[in-house]
Amino acid sequence: MGLKVGDVIKFERSFTKEDVELFTKISQDRGNHHIKPDEQGRLVIQGLLTATLPTKIGGDNNVLARTMNFEFLRPVFTEDAIRCEVTIEKLEKRNDQKTSIMASFLCTNQNEKQVLRGDFAGVIV
Repeated sequence: MGLKVGDVIKFERSFTKEDVELFTKISQDRGNHHIKPDEQGRLVIQGLLTATLPTKIGGDNNVLARTMNFEFLRPVFTEDAIRCEVTIEKLEKRNDQKTSIMASFLCTNQNEKQVLRGDFAGVIV
């Protein structure tokens, strides 16, 4: 494991109309704002689809999440460039050879507006 307290891991992506359509099908979250484009031709991304950004970083590091807290701050639209920064707050070796982890995250859009923040805790397996 190469993580250490204070590390900041960054990931950026944009969600497409196809991403929203697939997530709508999987989640069955069919709110009109996810199906009908706004006057600029954009769809609103489901909050939990946006929340896949910090979970992707956890997955890259084999984190089995125990708790996750999300605060959705503003809408995310198709084609927005969302940057997620995860900060490792705590790492602790356990007796079972696993490592407990606590981390916080902040997601911002291309205009540097905060769209999502929160934290998670779990174990690295």
